[in-house]
Amino acid sequence: MTQNKPSQAERRRIAQEKIAAQRAAEARRQRTINISMIVGGVVLLAGVGVLANWAINSTDKSKAKAAASAAATDPSIDKSANLLASTAHQADGQDIDGIVKSNEMEQTVYHIHTHLQVFVDGKQMTIPYGVGIVPPLQLQQAQDGTAFVAGGSKFYFLHTHDETGIIHVESPTQQQYDLGNLFDLWNQPLSSDNIAGHQGRLTVFVDGKPYTGDPRAIVFKNLEKVQIDVGTVVPYKDWTWPSGY
Repeated sequence: MTQNKPSQAERRRIAQEKIAAQRAAEARRQRTINISMIVGGVVLLAGVGVLANWAINSTDKSKAKAAASAAATDPSIDKSANLLASTAHQADGQDIDGIVKSNEMEQTVYHIHTHLQVFVDGKQMTIPYGVGIVPPLQLQQAQDGTAFVAGGSKFYFLHTHDETGIIHVESPTQQQYDLGNLFDLWNQPLSSDNIAGHQGRLTVFVDGKPYTGDPRAIVFKNLEKVQIDVGTVVPYKDWTWPSGY
């Protein structure tokens, strides 16, 4: 039996169907590629985001660690023997307790001084220079040969220039500041049984009179003198203000 050959029209129809099928297959393949690229792009972006966050966090942590390490080894920081506590890990410019701020220059609209002396088991401790002054410190020599901080990258409204125990309150506005504020920017504990890591019952005198309240709440007042004993009680020792205060 002789098989009839497809007509030219039939051959053209078959060819067109094959071309259409190929185009449909190609379209499906292209959609698959596009979807894969989109998914891959999303994954890549997510990965980049995670990597970027990791890099930023790592960089921030590295910078913080480097800054702390640099501060701890900064030769301008007071490393005298018998310090009550080092200033190596104090605040470096951020606001403290919402009211104690810092500035590149000293602010003297409100300018008073309070003296602080601390005894630990009968031994007088040194209040370091540079509390509340952000390194690098500019040191000068006082007339008695001791160090005096003449400058720094920032000054907090509460700070010390030397080891005399004089706390300088230098603020652009009249504001009450207390001992707790000073120790917070110093990054040292202060409570009824702990001062800068020295533990024991605290006995406090303000201008020679016993003070039984929270030591953190002692408000700085001009030319007032504060004595804190840890452990062994040392009878109040008066202190004479230098001329010029």
